[in-house]
Amino acid sequence: MDQISALRSHSRTLVRELGMLDQHCGRVDLSPVQAHLLIELDKGPLNINQLAERLRVDKSNASRPLARLAKLGLVDYLDNPDDGRSKLVRLTSPGRQKLAALHREMNDYVARALAQLSPREQDIVSQGLALYGRALTRSRQQQNLLITPLQAEHNAALAALIRAVSAEYGLTADRGFSVADPQLDNLFDFYQGKGKGYWVVKDEEGRLLGGTGIGPVAASADTCELQKMYLAANGRGLGLGKRLALHALTRAREMGYRRCYLETTACLGEALALYRGLGFRPCPRLGNSGHHDCEITLGLELTDTAG
Repeated sequence: MDQISALRSHSRTLVRELGMLDQHCGRVDLSPVQAHLLIELDKGPLNINQLAERLRVDKSNASRPLARLAKLGLVDYLDNPDDGRSKLVRLTSPGRQKLAALHREMNDYVARALAQLSPREQDIVSQGLALYGRALTRSRQQQNLLITPLQAEHNAALAALIRAVSAEYGLTADRGFSVADPQLDNLFDFYQGKGKGYWVVKDEEGRLLGGTGIGPVAASADTCELQKMYLAANGRGLGLGKRLALHALTRAREMGYRRCYLETTACLGEALALYRGLGFRPCPRLGNSGHHDCEITLGLELTDTAG
């Protein structure tokens, strides 16, 4: 069974075992959606649109369970001081009591499950679920964004993006940074040929948000370099840097490379954190890229699947 099928199977098991297909949460007379609504309202009053967004459901699928909760006296409605057309929903005292009972029931349920695992296994489960949850969130945020190979028609927009981001971080063309490369205005031609590739990420309207490339390192036949990783300001905070880097590293493995090298600089703090998170570690400088002002050199073993 491949990774996708296996993960879907595990997810179905979790949904079933957690009772998400049932009408009640254990012995508490609440549906799963009602339970989630009470949990969100414990953080303070919210309007129906906010609740629907937090639960990842449409407005109607939040309003009907809320009406039931109001009928049971577990929530009530307040005037919204910021919007006279909408109401705020808040927990009532009976609602807080019901929520406390729900937490006791669910905590006992999870405690019984964790009792089947060693402390190390418990950590693995917690970390794995956190990783998967973040990945699902990033996937939703990126659902209308597309990674494609660089085309000639992207040359001008990509060069402009690289110059804009470089200026933002003070990486000027009179120093040893990528923005000074003579091929900057024709990266499509530059990344043609064996052992090379460049990929861009575009929004649903076809606008470039960033890109990164792979190229050979002359000093080592089985080592590539991760090159020209840039993201526009409106493409940051969505996990696109990691997705682009992972995409490029996968293509590098397919090209037969065994190691990846890169050069960067301390002022690119977000990128540096990304590279370290992917497993890149300090290494000696390889060859002469001309980027002498990139004082940090990092390497990654592509045969190490942990990254």
